[in-house]
Amino acid sequence: MSLITDSRESTTVRPFRIATPEEDLTDLRRRLAHTRLPSRELVEDRSQGVQSAAIQEIARYWASDHDWRACEARLNALPQFSTTIDGVDIHFIHVPSSHQDALPLIMTHGWPGSVVELLDTIGPLTDPVAHGGRPEDAFHLVLPSLPGYGYSASPTELGWDSGRIARAWAELMARLGYTRYVAQGGDVGADVTDAMGRQGPEGLLGIHVNLLAGALGLKDQLPNDTDQERAAHVAVTTFTTDGFGYFLEQSTRPQTIGYALLDSPVALAAWMLDHDTDSYEKIRRAFVDGAPVGNLTRDTVLDNITLYWLTGTGASAARWYWEFGRFVAGAQASGQPPPAVSVPVGFTTFPGELWAAPRSWVDAVYPGVAYFNEVDRGGHFAAWEEPELFAREVRAAFAGLR
Repeated sequence: MSLITDSRESTTVRPFRIATPEEDLTDLRRRLAHTRLPSRELVEDRSQGVQSAAIQEIARYWASDHDWRACEARLNALPQFSTTIDGVDIHFIHVPSSHQDALPLIMTHGWPGSVVELLDTIGPLTDPVAHGGRPEDAFHLVLPSLPGYGYSASPTELGWDSGRIARAWAELMARLGYTRYVAQGGDVGADVTDAMGRQGPEGLLGIHVNLLAGALGLKDQLPNDTDQERAAHVAVTTFTTDGFGYFLEQSTRPQTIGYALLDSPVALAAWMLDHDTDSYEKIRRAFVDGAPVGNLTRDTVLDNITLYWLTGTGASAARWYWEFGRFVAGAQASGQPPPAVSVPVGFTTFPGELWAAPRSWVDAVYPGVAYFNEVDRGGHFAAWEEPELFAREVRAAFAGLR
């Protein structure tokens, strides 16, 4: 199935600039000051949810110390654009490398992330010489905001699942004049990138992902013999029994949770933080202990949350999960396996991921995987937390495709 662009739809790529009204920031601070907080949790761990000490410090720092204008200026210093694809205005950052033979790369964020989580990879990927790489390691970088996320418009009709987004990304790369390119993604972006690999659009040379999304549906068929495989099974079980709250709510009732996410900045922050234990603990440490891990600092975390707040995309971003749930249910009902990935696949396992996928699992989902590596640090937000390490993995994964 190809993506059909309405003949009346402009294919123009338009410059984009963020201009946040000061009254929006004043309203944010007012809401933070008047937040109604629940009583303290009755346990010493996070088993009842985001802990009071963490959310109180986040609210305090957000209201008094965080500088959205600094993030806005950083984004506006980058080449930002918007273009209409299949009726939706897509926002994206496009940073060509100064190295003319650079390989075009489209990289997709996830939830609860945004293009903010990818900003510190721009230098290492587009200017590798300045970051310990070689000129031939360079990429022309395209960072789109998912439909309904950030500064991309929200779809006004059903059907914007990963497959449709994948077709939109192929159209975006074509509009930018890229006839050969590669794709990368984590979290939601991993599912979109996986769909691109299975669709095999003209010009796509290969993909790299850092979340094995297919493990959820294939869990009972995946190897369970080694210690690493058993640990991965335990991690998937833990996620689907104890860490699945946001996933279940967003895949069944995104509009319901959306009312809270659009009305209370503290509710939005708590919802976004309660994603996975590894990331939560790192972010908690940054705020409560003043000891950030990697690049997950107080300011970068709040840059991302503030972007969601100012764009009012809490509900529209959650709707991807609703689309995903219905797509998976339809695929299971059909009994038909997904088409094979038609391009080389690279995969990096980061130890703090929701489930650290062993090589045997990656082979099961992507037979004949072209590149596989396990690194010693980093978690679910690998590009955000460890941008230099992440960039090295992307370079290595695509080295043979240049």
